[in-house]
Amino acid sequence: MTPDEIALAMTGAVQSTAKGRHEAFLPSPMVQNHASFLHWLADGALVCAWFGGSLEGKSDISIFASVLLPGSSKWGPAQRLSNDPAHSEQNPVFFTAPDSRLWLFHTSQPSGNQDECRIRMAKVVRDGKDPTRLRTDEGRYLDLPLGCFVRAPLTVRDDGAWLLPIFRCLQRPGQKWNGSHDYAAVGVSEDEGRTWRLEEIGQSTGCVHMSPVSLGAGRHAAFFRRRQADQVYRTESSDDGRSWSAPEPTDIPNNNSSVAAIRLNDGRVAVICNPVNAAQSSDRRASLYDELGEDDTRPDADPTGGCVPVWGVPRAPVSVCLSEDGGGSFPTRVVIENGPGTCLSNDSTDGRNKEMSYPSLLEGPDGSLHIAYTYYRRAIKYVRLAPGWAAVMERNDQ
Repeated sequence: MTPDEIALAMTGAVQSTAKGRHEAFLPSPMVQNHASFLHWLADGALVCAWFGGSLEGKSDISIFASVLLPGSSKWGPAQRLSNDPAHSEQNPVFFTAPDSRLWLFHTSQPSGNQDECRIRMAKVVRDGKDPTRLRTDEGRYLDLPLGCFVRAPLTVRDDGAWLLPIFRCLQRPGQKWNGSHDYAAVGVSEDEGRTWRLEEIGQSTGCVHMSPVSLGAGRHAAFFRRRQADQVYRTESSDDGRSWSAPEPTDIPNNNSSVAAIRLNDGRVAVICNPVNAAQSSDRRASLYDELGEDDTRPDADPTGGCVPVWGVPRAPVSVCLSEDGGGSFPTRVVIENGPGTCLSNDSTDGRNKEMSYPSLLEGPDGSLHIAYTYYRRAIKYVRLAPGWAAVMERNDQ
């Protein structure tokens, strides 16, 4: 599809495309739309948030959201939930607290300087007359160090503490951020989000976008995107998230693009991602923000003591990888959509970018699967698979 064809399809209408499969392109007034996040609301509505604007890193990038009401065949209008004209606001995360309040967390950075990022937390309220409408309060920044980034859902520990998966983008004096010293951490709040502390995960350089899942009885596994574009990595906790093992590689390739993980109703762990890596492609680009065109003469960060990030590996297919052993191995890979995945440009206007990336994944109470992902950097695409999807698609994938 061309950018113009995608734009015409961005109506929010959910249409049947195959037996048991429904799809929609979410409405948005912006030319670039990326980093979707799905979340169930209390009444069974599904909300999807993302960031939109002209180009990732530009100060016109803001958080948007759309709501799909129960039984509806059309997503509601896109609504802007943030609007800081001096910062690029990215990577939205919704969280329903134990007291039922709905919160939005997102990043806020100047230009492409992820090492200067702050995390904003804002209360979300639905319109009493029109439940497809959302609004946020002014919000506030978390008392965490600069360079903290989010992408994955929060969890609540057995003692009530909130755990916020974080990756830390370390500042290198006189050098531009390029991902070379990013590492994984957890933000911990024991007072319902008023104050926070940062707990680093050891030996995690290059591991970002930590996505945790509960394995039961206080055990958790979490899965990472890798700056080195080699494999999805995994860590484990046996004390309800108080401590984590050193991350180790899984058998899923990773292209230095986002992953998301959930535990299905049948007990299996599902990781959705682009299961390709740098060893499978020679495509490369200089950095994530090499198109901003801003006057920054600083050199890229020296990788000494960190890692050498790899950018530009294709971002396709979108696949659900299934594990029956808590994420130790993933023998089953179900392709949701395939394509060239070209991501040598973040531009959304000329059709060069053909990535299908940054997927979000939820399972419905009836066993249906709900997926959202970036489509060519132009739109957020939604896919719903009917209950029993796994058996049908696994057969088709043979």
